[in-house]
Amino acid sequence: MPTIYGFLERIVYYNEENDFIVARLQEKGKKGLTTIVGNISGINPGESLKLDGRWVHDKKFGEQFRVEAFEVTVPATVNGIRKYLGSGLIKGIGPIMANRIVKVFGLDTLEVIDKEPSRLKEVDGIGEKRIAMISRAWEGQKEIKDIMVFLQGHGVSATYSAKIYKQYGRKSIETVRDNPYQLATDIQGIGFLTADKIAENIGIYQNSIIRAKAGILYMLSELSDDGHVYFPYDGLIERTSEKLKIDKEILIRGISSLSQEKKIFLEETEDHKAVYLAPFYIAERGIATYLKRLMDSLSSIRKIDSQKALSWVEDKLGIKLAQRQKEAVLLATNSKVLVITGGPGTGKTTIIKAILKIFQQLKINIILAAPTGRAAKRMSEATAFPAKTIHRLLEYSPKDGGFKRNQDNPLNANLVIIDEASMIDTLLMYHLVKAIPSYAHLILVGDINQLPSVGPGNVLKDIISSNNFPVVTLNEIFRQAKKSMIVVNAHKVNNGKFPLIKTPADRKELIDFYFIHEEEPEKALNKIIKLCKDRIPSRFGYDTKDIQVLTPMNRGVIGTSNLNYELQSHLNPNELFMTYGSRVFKLGDKVMQISNNYEKDVFNGDIGWVSKIDKEGYQIEIDHDGRKVVYERSELDEITLAYAVSVHKSQGSEYPVVIIPVMTQHYILLQRNLIYTAITRAKKLAVLIGTKKALAIAIRNNKVERRYARLRQRLEVLLR
Repeated sequence: MPTIYGFLERIVYYNEENDFIVARLQEKGKKGLTTIVGNISGINPGESLKLDGRWVHDKKFGEQFRVEAFEVTVPATVNGIRKYLGSGLIKGIGPIMANRIVKVFGLDTLEVIDKEPSRLKEVDGIGEKRIAMISRAWEGQKEIKDIMVFLQGHGVSATYSAKIYKQYGRKSIETVRDNPYQLATDIQGIGFLTADKIAENIGIYQNSIIRAKAGILYMLSELSDDGHVYFPYDGLIERTSEKLKIDKEILIRGISSLSQEKKIFLEETEDHKAVYLAPFYIAERGIATYLKRLMDSLSSIRKIDSQKALSWVEDKLGIKLAQRQKEAVLLATNSKVLVITGGPGTGKTTIIKAILKIFQQLKINIILAAPTGRAAKRMSEATAFPAKTIHRLLEYSPKDGGFKRNQDNPLNANLVIIDEASMIDTLLMYHLVKAIPSYAHLILVGDINQLPSVGPGNVLKDIISSNNFPVVTLNEIFRQAKKSMIVVNAHKVNNGKFPLIKTPADRKELIDFYFIHEEEPEKALNKIIKLCKDRIPSRFGYDTKDIQVLTPMNRGVIGTSNLNYELQSHLNPNELFMTYGSRVFKLGDKVMQISNNYEKDVFNGDIGWVSKIDKEGYQIEIDHDGRKVVYERSELDEITLAYAVSVHKSQGSEYPVVIIPVMTQHYILLQRNLIYTAITRAKKLAVLIGTKKALAIAIRNNKVERRYARLRQRLEVLLR
């Protein structure tokens, strides 16, 4: 097998799913650059490499070296050392500082950093503080070198190797050897498939009990991502066996063992056996228990004359409430748990304001909250009353790994009002209800016709369908809202009717809902770019920052990935950028948090803007609604570009302008509640682009995917 040596000049392409890389290598003794390809984990520009493989000729790209095995070596040339130091591996040294250091020390650079770091003072711009930072980072790199070599030799990328070391320290190799599947449980970003690849390299065989148990937990976790709180026993065994190629007898043993360890729970239902991951079982039962406790406990709020309060609040707000709104306000004064549901323009916010006004007179403790930062901010602006996200309300403690607010340390509240309650999943609802004191009142406000929560369960729907709680359903669109075609068409779609996509002859004002016909995805893409860059800003006066593209899919020409790539290149001319794998983040980019980070106090779906890029320290600063949050290199997998986001990720948010591609290529995901949710995200202007056929397919498709959950049944039994 041929062997070549050289230092990595640049990475041209990187696929995060399988670590496939196309890169350019400066070979020893050669003038030009060599193209290398292969599944290579954790290499960085500037590193010196020893590569084993074979030469292949690609018809399109010419001669390439296909890598079969590799080893990272210490760089042996001045240029290699400069590239190595400037790659971001050593905190405190970026490309500019690396150049200065190498100019002073040349080939002795690494020896100086290792043995005589105080000599770095000879370099312009380096003081004691930076020397200490570089020394700490260098020592850290040295300490984990053996671990990194071991892990990368078993298919783990450099980023994940660093996370593994941070989690297990010197026990990293021991832990990985004993049970590589532990990585999938303990380390964010490492899933079962990555752990499985490592396990295979280490020599754990396909039908081992350790793999079967990890596979079952993995499948249940995957199914929870599809919204299931549990999954039927037979279906779980069938799916796991088929996907992971594990014998069913081994899986049955695995389920039995996991059940004994209390990692999963089994429960007989009317027609099948349910298999729960432990946290979901505890959470679903807990929701029912704590809601029953709320319903059964005495209220701390003194009795008031409801009718008198109703007349008083109408007078104070200068409004006349509709019949259903009155009903909601009256119920709020004497119900321990109340649900208010309705679509846009039906007066949900007016009801919250009226309830707030009445209860503020009683001098009680009132809390307003919502599942997302944007929803909480909108709630606060609409009511002129402070609102928090549920996560912040419950005070997550990174140190303790849980919420500080719970049944032993409840919220100081007599009344809790939650907006956008349809977004709350099973786990979050559990943590919320157990932190509400038994004497308090809980009001859930939401729209059950939107897409269900991203997390598992159908919490709001199940609470309503249990028929054990007072529910007010608002279905009247108010006169002011009727002027908005966004509101009118959202209700039409929700009722299975085709929206009005032409301006009626008697309408003179500028409309806020448009449909642009386009059948070809490539042409639709070009039109979306023009709409964002020129047409909407020039005609309606909106800034490009006001525009959000919402799409049903992640893949394809008008999926989130390609749309973000194209929109970034057309909307953000900034030349200051940082790469992470195949991702490129520019100064001024719109980005989204794609996982909960409790330490940073940012959560899945939060949108921000790249406000600073520090190439020396390899950090990115993101402005989240005025709060600056710094991300290290190893944390950049938590963010993604957000010029375009999926409709699911947009829940709880509102944008001045929304553009929604609706193409037949998306037919698998075209559903009525998806289109309804997308339209209702628009505050001032909604533009649909695609075909009437695709839109009609979506509106006709009112079949909602079944989610396996038993909250409704538990509530029916407990509150019977």
